[in-house]
Amino acid sequence: MGFATRDPDFLHTTHGTPLCNLGMAINRKYKDDSGQEKQDTAFVDVTVWGRLAEIANEYVHKADPVFIQGRLKTDMWDDKQTGKQRSKLVVVAENLQLLTKPQGPPSLLRCRARAPCPATRI
Repeated sequence: MGFATRDPDFLHTTHGTPLCNLGMAINRKYKDDSGQEKQDTAFVDVTVWGRLAEIANEYVHKADPVFIQGRLKTDMWDDKQTGKQRSKLVVVAENLQLLTKPQGPPSLLRCRARAPCPATRI
């Protein structure tokens, strides 16, 4: 669970499959040995496919709280400047929960990669 660091980048592959890339900031608060509060932030790239990508594109905006469940994937490429191979871990979303802060009571939209998702908040 974290917060979107930017609006999603949405596109379709050459085969027409919806694809969405977004970033998340995941915060962890803790107390150090002296009892002082500290906070760590991890930045994670997320790839969303298919219907979930369309939903993320429509509903996720920068700074929105979101819960992503998925698998880790290693992306690898050759650095054009150094010629060395580079890599990074990316989360491939399989489930997505949009956590919103409406003016009324909290709402939650749950979406799964393998099941249709309603277009309205429940």
